[in-house]
Amino acid sequence: MEIAVISGKGGTGKSSITSAFIALAGQVVAVDCDVDASNLYLLLDPEKTGEEKFISGYHAEINKNLCYECGKCVTYCKFDALGWDGGSVTINEVACEGCFLCSRICPAQAINMIPSDDSRLYWGDFRYGKMVYGRLAPGEENSGKLINKLRSKAREMAKAHNLEIIILDGPPGISCPVISTITGVNKVVIVTEPTVSGMSDLQRTVELVRKFGVSIYIIINKYDLNTKISGDIDLWCAGQSLQVIGHFPFDKSMVDAMIAGKSIIEYTPNAEISKLINVAYIKIIT
Repeated sequence: MEIAVISGKGGTGKSSITSAFIALAGQVVAVDCDVDASNLYLLLDPEKTGEEKFISGYHAEINKNLCYECGKCVTYCKFDALGWDGGSVTINEVACEGCFLCSRICPAQAINMIPSDDSRLYWGDFRYGKMVYGRLAPGEENSGKLINKLRSKAREMAKAHNLEIIILDGPPGISCPVISTITGVNKVVIVTEPTVSGMSDLQRTVELVRKFGVSIYIIINKYDLNTKISGDIDLWCAGQSLQVIGHFPFDKSMVDAMIAGKSIIEYTPNAEISKLINVAYIKIIT
């Protein structure tokens, strides 16, 4: 079973809730799909056992010893990444899309395509099983592709170690990384908060997730900070036949647990917030 936990916006407490679900699962493969700002590993503290380079794209590089400045590459580049500077062809790496056209048409074979390989895929052991996470280097692209590689690695590890549950901590928003996170999962948990932007982003997220035909569960975190908007969210979900499986109050111990490097289940297992999260998790897996 693959369970993705996502949110329409940042700051809803999604990762804290995900870490609690992971602790409740016991033996699991945890995947941090927020490759642009990975932080779940800070809570789970895995022992890294493997690392792999991720090529996010390519950029062109001119061998000046071979180039005879014919300008053919400048003429054909549709991204204006190639130009002239004092009679020499130059490349703007920011504008270069790594399409390989210039290297293919260069009559002198003076253009090489250099892989952008500063991003990484990591995996390892942690106290509740296995973990996979990645880091997309600043300025590099293809976060969706990196997430696909993370998920493939997670499935491989789940099969090798007979782990039946994969829990994915998704990135915020509704863009390509989120689509890569939820494609092919069994269940999606959407964490929202009682703010105007929280409700608006929830509606957009639900619209996206419904296109994938998976089971949807809603959690209103910090619901007591604005009970009116929480009530509005409940009414909207009821009208959409969506199940709200949890109303979690604001609890400072959630922050304290994060500072301590633990999930709330580990930090205060008998607290009311931990009991509410446990009830929500049971609703998801049954």
